[in-house]
Parts: sequence; structure tokens; C-alpha cells
Amino acid sequence: MKKEVTNKVRKWNIKLLVMALISMTWLGLCDPIPVEADSAVGGPKLAVLVDGRKVKFQGGDPTFENGRVQVPLRGIGEALKAEIGFSGKTVTYMKDGKSIALTLGSKEAIVNGKNVTMDTAAKAVKGRTYVPLRFVSENLGVPVNWDKVGNWVWIGSKEVPDITKVASVKKSNLNNDFVKMFGSKTHLIDGKKDVRIFTIDDLPLRIDRFIVYDLWPVMFGEYQSIRIRFDAGLGPIYYLQQGELPRYRNSADPIKQSDKTIIRTYKTTSEYDQIVNNDINYKQFNLNKAEYIGFQMGTESLTLLKNPFK
Repeated sequence: MKKEVTNKVRKWNIKLLVMALISMTWLGLCDPIPVEADSAVGGPKLAVLVDGRKVKFQGGDPTFENGRVQVPLRGIGEALKAEIGFSGKTVTYMKDGKSIALTLGSKEAIVNGKNVTMDTAAKAVKGRTYVPLRFVSENLGVPVNWDKVGNWVWIGSKEVPDITKVASVKKSNLNNDFVKMFGSKTHLIDGKKDVRIFTIDDLPLRIDRFIVYDLWPVMFGEYQSIRIRFDAGLGPIYYLQQGELPRYRNSADPIKQSDKTIIRTYKTTSEYDQIVNNDINYKQFNLNKAEYIGFQMGTESLTLLKNPFK
């Protein structure tokens, strides 16, 4: 009798151990990686937003020079809905009765008919003229805010639109092509009526009760991860690709920022795939193999980001 009880206790202890290991995997504690802010290599990309929408500059990206953000002259003028004029090496902006004239290579500008000295000059970069962003925007009467955490420049309103209100977000039926990508993990699409697919250029977006600001890849030594910036706490994500089960990821401890946003780190390669999905080749998965990054939200739509890192 005593031996039988001992065997039952031993079996129960084994079950508890297995359950604990699975729980640790779901919480991201297996094959741990360091996530200290100063050990990560990689960060958010410099971007300019006007009224909460990213500006897509044609032929050139924003750059830093002497602590100032420089942008292609035409792109920022069009984003601010200003009239743009050219005369030799001089570009002019007109908006709501305000005017600015900048000359390529000079720190001297004319603002509303008065001479003004800038911190940095307009300059040519690979055949394109770049102008100091803050100087142009503020002198046209549009406020500028530097977002140190996100590496962003906010111009005008900082209101973030809901994902359902952004025209560039693609809405599709939840057809078999999407369903097949989940295989036996159909619980991830329970209650979903359609699919909303967005790109990194659509960010920031309000999704459900949260704001998703941005995401970027990072490396911790040999370990690859992504970081996602939210306005508040958020749950797991998953990587989707054809012919494979979803690769579910919980985040490491959130990194709270000075502006009260939160950055969460999600591993790319994880032993979770072997323990739960029986994927013995889990180490071969890397970020560029995923077609989508799924956000587990409490919405009626399946919310997918088209992988920008393929």
C-alpha cells in the first residue's frame, strides 16, 4: 500500500514538473535571453509624423546632423501643405501668410521678410536638398515635438487613429488561405470575423484598447528578438508562415519609459516551438521567414502586421 502511494506521489510530481516547464515556456522563461536595455543592439528607425501619420519621403530618409533632423525639402513642404517655390539655390515655403526662404549651403534664412540665422544649413545629399525640419515647421506655425524614446519627430497633432479608420490598412475575409496558416491552433482565430493587415508605415495605430507605436529588431549577442512599443501593457504575439504552426511568443518583462510608454521584447527563436509544437528544427526559424506578425487582441478582426523584416 505504501509503495502504491509512493508511486502515485512520484507520478503526480512528474506531472507537476511537466506542467511547470510548459508554464515557464509560455511565460518565455525557457532558453532565457538577457533583455537589459543597454545590452540590446538595434533601435527604432528615425521617422517624421505629421498629425499622427508617418511622412513617406521620396528618394531619401530623414537624417541627423549636429543634433538636428534634416529632411528632403519637397517632402516636408507637401506634408505641411505649404506652397513650395524654387529660384536657383533658394527654396521658399508659404503657408497661412507665413514665408520662409532657405539657400542651399547657407545658415542665413529669411522668415516673413526678416533675416534669421539657423543652427544648421540646408544642404545637398546625393543630389537632393535637405532642410532643417524644426526650423521650417515651427516658422510655418506648426509645433514640433521630439520623441526621444521612439526616435520620432511629431509635428502637429499627436492623436493616433483607430486601425478601423486608416484607409491603407487592408481588410480581408477570413478565408481558407488564412485559416490554413493556423493549422491545429484554431483557438487563435476563435471569434474572428475578418482580417486587418497593416504595415509598419501605418504605425502608430490604436488597436482595441491599446496603441501600438512601433517595432524594430534587436540582437542580444547571438539571439534575435523584436521590440514593440505600446502605450500600456499587452499580451502575446505570434509569427505566421505558410506550412508551419504559429510560433507563439510571450514577452520578457516590460521596459517602462520616461514618457510612460512600454517596450516589450519578444524572442524570435524559442524552445517553446519544440516543446509545444514538436518542432525539432526550431533553431532554424528566424525573423525573415515569417509572413506576418500576429497581435492577440480582443477585437473581432484577426490583426496582422505584414512582416517588414523579410
